[in-house]
Amino acid sequence: MKITLVRHAQPEWVKDGFSVDNPPLTTLGFEQAELLGHWCDGQHFDEVLVSPLVRTQQTAAPMLSALDRPLEIEPWLEEIRNPVWHGTPEEKAAEAWRAEKNKVSSDRWNGIDGGESVISFVDRINVGASLFLEERGILRANTELPVWQTSPCYNDEASILLVAHAGTNSVTICHLLGMPPTPWEWERLVIGHASVSVVETLQLGDGITFGLTQLSGLEHLPVASRTY
Repeated sequence: MKITLVRHAQPEWVKDGFSVDNPPLTTLGFEQAELLGHWCDGQHFDEVLVSPLVRTQQTAAPMLSALDRPLEIEPWLEEIRNPVWHGTPEEKAAEAWRAEKNKVSSDRWNGIDGGESVISFVDRINVGASLFLEERGILRANTELPVWQTSPCYNDEASILLVAHAGTNSVTICHLLGMPPTPWEWERLVIGHASVSVVETLQLGDGITFGLTQLSGLEHLPVASRTY
């Protein structure tokens, strides 16, 4: 099985000096999304699942058009939920993020006041990813190693595209690889806007495991159009 994880294109977090919640894409973001659509030409995916937020749906639109597939929302792919900053001066959010990065490491599990805690976010994504795999015939084995068992409905040849976010993609990748989470997944795996990461199953003697075959691929974007 091949799981391709695309991060959304560049979003417009700030407009006219004020924060925007659930933002649309910037002009550059729409250009990046169109290039992702070209990247999809000639490719095949058995499923394409998209986060419910605006920036991922706008990113997915050119890809869905190229693949001739309908929009299918997957709620668990939603990014960590920030405090409600919409309409407030951009400095408020910037200061909150600076304060967050200055915390001692263990305190960062709590996240930003008023938003979803990082530990709750990681748990939400891990549960969502586990259910996603279980529905496709992949269940975690009762072992400390990242080994998975398969059921008869498992399709080794399946190719699935997930269009989501830096946080959700990072936590999902770490979950599949068996890496313990940290409160700074966004910085541990640096994933660019409109980038492509790929995880594929590997056969073991007692099941399967996952290998990361590409992280934050940006070859489909000109160097000048690459953002983070």
